Amino acid sequence: MKENALHHPDIESVPLRRIRLENLAVILHKPRSPENIGASARAACNMGLSRLIVVQPEVLDQERMLKMATGSAAELIHNLVVYHDLGTALGPFHFIVGTTARIGGNVRQSPVTPRDIAQQLIPLSYHNRIALLFGPENWGLTNEELAFCHALVTIPTAAFRSLNLAQAVLLVAYEIFLARQDQRDRFTPRLANSWELEAMYADLQDTLIKINYIGHQNPQHWMMRLRRFFSRHGLRAVEVQVIRGICRQIDWYVRRRLEAKPDLHKFTCSQEHNEA
Repeated sequence: MKENALHHPDIESVPLRRIRLENLAVILHKPRSPENIGASARAACNMGLSRLIVVQPEVLDQERMLKMATGSAAELIHNLVVYHDLGTALGPFHFIVGTTARIGGNVRQSPVTPRDIAQQLIPLSYHNRIALLFGPENWGLTNEELAFCHALVTIPTAAFRSLNLAQAVLLVAYEIFLARQDQRDRFTPRLANSWELEAMYADLQDTLIKINYIGHQNPQHWMMRLRRFFSRHGLRAVEVQVIRGICRQIDWYVRRRLEAKPDLHKFTCSQEHNEA
């Protein structure tokens, strides 16, 4: 896939008042019908978004998509990028916004409204690629898929909470298109992208298991808490490297201790066996 260049405007000449739409992409995960993809492309195009990515679509029929993506929206279908793995699709993005209709839970972030997230995205969009992630029409994004996200969005509705895919895309994109900030925001640097973050989380999980800080049976439960913590702060690439360096040093120290004291290795193995 040919990566679009990330736009870096002159900060002094361009006031940070609107989102740079060219640095945003709509990602549809496991969309169920070509018509929904086409309608979502039309909704995105209406609001100035020009990049559409689909992951593991059930059916990919360009003719059926184009019936819904009329006019200028057809260009989004012709330039459609398809992935077979969500992690790979999200890899290049520095900030990922996941949509969900579910509220609550003790390990997930608290969702905000599209209007609130639009304000947050204004400064971020000048130096970061941003993904707007939408799940399957029938059940939405799972907790495992939401774990990739830096922020969660839910669309306020009345008692009946069901929206079709294109409606959800349109409502989120509408708030983003309208978003303004009256004054210049503080400088926001480039954040670590999803590839960098996922490598860091893998190192952290491995290290924390080795030192028995988190259990072997359900490490993802504890890692979700760490994901929430780091997502609130927005790590830069250099900060991710620092954390991974600490993990490597801990790993080296643990291995050295085990080599020096074989009995300690036997005790650790015994603990792991008892936990299993």
